[in-house]
Amino acid sequence: MLFVQSCYTAIFASKVPFSMRLVVPLLLLVVLAAASLYPPATPPWTQGREADPQYLIQEVMLYREADSLRPVLRLPFRATVFKLDQQGPWTRVRTPAGDEGFVYGAVLSNTWVRVSKAQKLLYLYKGGALEATFSADFGYNPVADKEQRGTTAVRDHWRTPEGTFFVLDRNSQSQFYKAFLLNYPTIEDARRGLRRGLISQRDYDAILAAEKSFRRPPMNTPLGGMIEIHGKGTGAGVNWTQGCVAVRNADMDRLWTYIHVGTPVVIEP
Repeated sequence: MLFVQSCYTAIFASKVPFSMRLVVPLLLLVVLAAASLYPPATPPWTQGREADPQYLIQEVMLYREADSLRPVLRLPFRATVFKLDQQGPWTRVRTPAGDEGFVYGAVLSNTWVRVSKAQKLLYLYKGGALEATFSADFGYNPVADKEQRGTTAVRDHWRTPEGTFFVLDRNSQSQFYKAFLLNYPTIEDARRGLRRGLISQRDYDAILAAEKSFRRPPMNTPLGGMIEIHGKGTGAGVNWTQGCVAVRNADMDRLWTYIHVGTPVVIEP
């Protein structure tokens, strides 16, 4: 904002022709509007703790040195660590609890996905850096959050859910070209469903247990399931899916090289 004020002061205090005084502010507004479409983003698993956070794409052992002789502790799938440096195939890391050591191989990632329903876009990030942007299609009702299973009789509930998810599975043989299965419903969805009387306590407990162990939640409850990011999108931001996010096949091919099981996905209104 200070930058804009300085520009205005410089323009109107100078000898710039009156016609240009009207054009320049309009150009500034265009630049600011474009910048707002790509705001700085923070990876959802960092919680603002420190630089270069990573998450584990598989369960691994943390070793005291860059060898396999002195194990410190076992780190679970999707645990957060902070990358300190690289020594050949070994990466020195620190856990949020302060334990330091080495993990072996390509087991770390900082890739994540942000989806904007309002902008009809899918953003691919590496840490806080935007790698690519893709046009996306959404559910039949693109505005509301998903609360329960939709049907051909009640298409209003074919909605794309909002919240923080992760990729449960990759399907290279999908009927929609290729697909990433998300862990919907989450515990937040289950709490709302239990409160509204949509699911039983048994359903709630099963969803809670799945989330705690990073397993596939029940997808046959009244909350619905099988929410994916998949191909066969139009590239025009059309609302036609049953709650999934659809991108063009060529875009799906590019995403396929970045996204793996465990990748976080944030879906915003």
